[in-house]
Amino acid sequence: MQQNASEPSQASLVGEEYEVEVGPVAHGGHCIARTAEGRVLFVRHALPGEKIIARVTEGEEDSRFLRADAVQILEPSKDRVEAPCPFAGPGKCGGCDWQHAKPGAQRRLKGEVIAEQLRRLAGLTPEEAGWDGTVVPAEGDKLPAGQVPAWRTRVQYAIDDEGRAGLRKHRSHDVEPVDHCMIASPGVSELGIEKREWPQLASVEAIASSGSHDRQVVLTPNPGGRLPLVELDKPVSVLRVEEKDGGVHRVHGRAFVRERADGRTYRVGMGGFWQVHPQAPDILVKAVMQGLMPRKGEMALDLYCGVGLFAGAIAERVGETGAVLGIESSKRAVEDARHNLADLPRVRIEQGKVEQVLPRTKITEADLIVLDPPRAGAGKQTVKHLAALGARRIAYVACDPAALARDLAYFAEAGYRPRTLRAFDLFPMTHHVECVAILEPVKDED
Repeated sequence: MQQNASEPSQASLVGEEYEVEVGPVAHGGHCIARTAEGRVLFVRHALPGEKIIARVTEGEEDSRFLRADAVQILEPSKDRVEAPCPFAGPGKCGGCDWQHAKPGAQRRLKGEVIAEQLRRLAGLTPEEAGWDGTVVPAEGDKLPAGQVPAWRTRVQYAIDDEGRAGLRKHRSHDVEPVDHCMIASPGVSELGIEKREWPQLASVEAIASSGSHDRQVVLTPNPGGRLPLVELDKPVSVLRVEEKDGGVHRVHGRAFVRERADGRTYRVGMGGFWQVHPQAPDILVKAVMQGLMPRKGEMALDLYCGVGLFAGAIAERVGETGAVLGIESSKRAVEDARHNLADLPRVRIEQGKVEQVLPRTKITEADLIVLDPPRAGAGKQTVKHLAALGARRIAYVACDPAALARDLAYFAEAGYRPRTLRAFDLFPMTHHVECVAILEPVKDED
C-alpha cells in the first residue's frame, strides 16, 4: 500500500543500544529505564539498580516507550544469577521472565508490582488492603538460587516449520526449539514431546494431571494438516482441535483428566481449565475458605466457576440446608461441573456469561460470593451487581494484579473494602502471581 505523503514513516529504533541504569520493576516481566534523552524503556532480562546496555526490540522515533532487552550487564544486582535454563535470555524463549533472578528476589519483585497496582489503580496501601506485603511460595518451591521448580502441569508447545517442538519467543510467533522445559512438571517431561518431530502440526499441548496418572496431548494441526501417529514415552490420551469450529475432539483414550483438590476428585474435560501449579487448587481453596468462613445454611455464588472447584468446597461446608449457584461460560466446563458435583444436590450450575446469567436468576441476596474471573477482571457493572446482593464476605481470586486493583476500586465505590489480601507465587520464574482478596461491606461509622 502506498504511503500517504502527509504521513511520513517514523524511523525504527530496533537494534539501537543505550547504556542505562535500571529503575523499578513494572507489571509484565520487565523493568523501567530511561535513556539520557529521557526515552522510556521497558527492559527485559534486567533487575532494578543494574547498569546495563539495552538493545531496542520494538519501537520507533515517535513511540511513547520502547521495548528492549538487557544484552550486557555492566553492574549486576546482588539478586542476579546465571539463568539455569539454556533457552532463557534475550531473543530466546519467552516463557519465563525472571530466570536471571534469585527466587526470593522474584517474589519481592512480584510483591512490588502488586503494591504498585494497588496504589495506582485502587488508591490502596498494602496496609489498607490487609496485605503484609509478602508473596508466599508453594511448599517445595523454595529452592536455592540456580535451581528451578518443575511445576507446570500443562505446557503448550509451538511447532516450527521443521516439526520441532519449542516455545514462542517473547511477543513473537517465532518458535525457540527446546529439548527440555525446566519448569515443566515431571509428568509433562516424561512424555518426551521435545524428543520427536510433529509434522503438519501448529501446536501440541501436554497435560499431566497431578491428581492421577492421567496424561493427555491436545494436537492442533496446521490448516489442511493431518494428524501424525502419536507414540510417546508414556500412555496418553489424544485430542484434536478441529480446524472448522475450533472445538476439541477425542481421537483416542479418555476425553478428560482426573484432578484432586480439597478431598474431591474433579473431571476436567477436553483440555479445559485447571490451575497449572499442582498445589494451586488446594492452596487457593484453603485461602478462600479461611477468608469466607462458610456457615451451615448459607447461600453462596461461585462465579466463573470452571469445573466446580470452589462450588464443591463451599457446598461441603454450608451443609444440606445451604445452597450454591455456580455460573460458567464454557459449555464443556459446565458439563464437568455438573458431573463433579452430582452428589451435592444443593449445588446448581448455570451456563453463560456472568453478566448475562446473574440478572436472569433474579437472585437479590447472597451470603457469600467467590469469583475467579479471567485475566481482564470482572468489570464495573458485574462488581456493582455483586455488591447489591449484600454478601457478608466476597472472595476475589485474581491471576492479574492490575485487574484485581481495578475491580477493588469498583468494589470501594459500591461499599466493599478488602479485609485481607494474600499473594501466592504459583508461577515461579514468570511474572505471574495469584492473589486472594477477601472483601466485606464497609460499616457506617457511628
